[in-house]
Amino acid sequence: MIRIIERLKTFLTILSFLLFAGFVWGGTANLGTNTSTSDPGFPERGVEDLAVATAEHQGDRLPLLMHDLKILMAEVIIADALGDSMEVIYQLDQIFDLLEEAEQFGDMTAEDEDEFNRFESALINLYTSQLKTIDKSLVAVDADKVSTEIAEFIKPVELEIGKTKFTIIDDREGHIPILYNQQVENTIKFFQTRGRDQFEIWLKRYVIYYDLIIGILEEYSLPEELVYLALIESGMNPKAYSRANAVGIWQFVYATGKRYGLNRTWWIDERRDPVKATRAASAHLVDLYEMFDDWYLAMSAYNAGAGRIQRAMRLHQTRDYWQLYSLPRETRNYIPTYLAAAMICREPAKYGFTMPVNNPLKYDEVRLEKSADINVLARSAGVTAVELRYLNPELRQSATPTIDNYSLKIPVGIADKFLKNYAALPESERFAPQYVVHKVRYGETLWDISKRYKVSIHQLAAVNKIRNRHKIRIGQKLTIPVAGQKPAPTYAQSGPPGSARVVYVVRKGDTLGQIAEENNTRASRIRRWNGLRYGQYIYPGQKLTLWMPKG
Repeated sequence: MIRIIERLKTFLTILSFLLFAGFVWGGTANLGTNTSTSDPGFPERGVEDLAVATAEHQGDRLPLLMHDLKILMAEVIIADALGDSMEVIYQLDQIFDLLEEAEQFGDMTAEDEDEFNRFESALINLYTSQLKTIDKSLVAVDADKVSTEIAEFIKPVELEIGKTKFTIIDDREGHIPILYNQQVENTIKFFQTRGRDQFEIWLKRYVIYYDLIIGILEEYSLPEELVYLALIESGMNPKAYSRANAVGIWQFVYATGKRYGLNRTWWIDERRDPVKATRAASAHLVDLYEMFDDWYLAMSAYNAGAGRIQRAMRLHQTRDYWQLYSLPRETRNYIPTYLAAAMICREPAKYGFTMPVNNPLKYDEVRLEKSADINVLARSAGVTAVELRYLNPELRQSATPTIDNYSLKIPVGIADKFLKNYAALPESERFAPQYVVHKVRYGETLWDISKRYKVSIHQLAAVNKIRNRHKIRIGQKLTIPVAGQKPAPTYAQSGPPGSARVVYVVRKGDTLGQIAEENNTRASRIRRWNGLRYGQYIYPGQKLTLWMPKG
């Protein structure tokens, strides 16, 4: 009876959240039926699926993407209710990867944009307030949420032209002036109250990345105070995501990142690499300062774009940032937020904060000749896959890229041990993804090809840079990623003590999360029992081994 009540509560929680988020089409909630997502752990899609029908009508991938995002959201909620933190983290990573793909679709219709925005709002609410199983310091949207709250909390002070009032705290030659006015005071109060929890998380990351960022700023002869810019941009979270599709510590959108040498492929997103992104941000800031010859204007342009700042300067006939009233509210709050963060970091005790113990990011690098599975690499290093991913946040897949001499970051002092362990592995155990080339034939669709090779449409589209899933042509050669990993050890023959083996036959529409919830276990355990790596399909008719407590 207790178990039934608990499961009922879980179901009601999920249902109420999905209804709140607007995840209902035509009166029916699509909680995993006939779905295919970027997570290959989901079954294949049936042609009757509403999202497919919508996509067929519109001729694009956005309805498919939105449908799959909602299914992933349901999986997150189920995994969180079951206390399965690894599954929660994995599914959230899939969600953020898909959200980043939306930037490839160009302009959305008003209806699509409204649905997309509602999903993002629901995700931020879930991620920052509802999930119980993950460390809040992992939150990837906290800075974006804080900037929105600051805009609601603080009303910019409207001053008369030419009468900007402030107190100079620090104005040394070669440094960015630290000023104090009513807006800065209000922002400090926000961080001391409503924003306190998030700012304390920011400080924990600040002591990790401070040395790295300061070192690169010095290379570019930039003021050291720009380190606080990274703090307000992302909370210094390498996996930070904003609703403007900006990513990483320095919040680059795809186009700007590409302009400054940051690559984004199916394998990696260098906007998430703290070192490469800081170098790109430094180069970008050098260009902006040369354009404006004023750090407040340059930093505002980093936030809003150079064109918008230049238009505001022409409109108001001034170079005083504080007098550019036509700027968006977020940009008008940008410099006060920056100054508030700078003042707290310089004198944390004065404002009621405690600076965490210095904990600079340290790592060694090893070169890999070919692609390798993250789990195999982690075992060779004697660390967990989570630890390895923490050091290599640019990785988007469960394996390293297929480029020659990829540089992998590992904990300090274990390079010799890692190389020895990795070299001792048989070649067959070092997962290296295989590729096949498929030539499109008459009558084939991207969906037909995805079914044939058991990969998702989103994977095919990402690898082949396809924006519209209907625009493939006869004779076109598509690259198909095919996993060649040797299956992980399973418990198919002997499970945990006191358990009995149960064979579960996958039904159409099943997801690992639903199977786990129905059998009072976790999706991560089902993966382990059946040798399913993260990113691998399940399909109707497949037999899964479950180990259930006896009696």
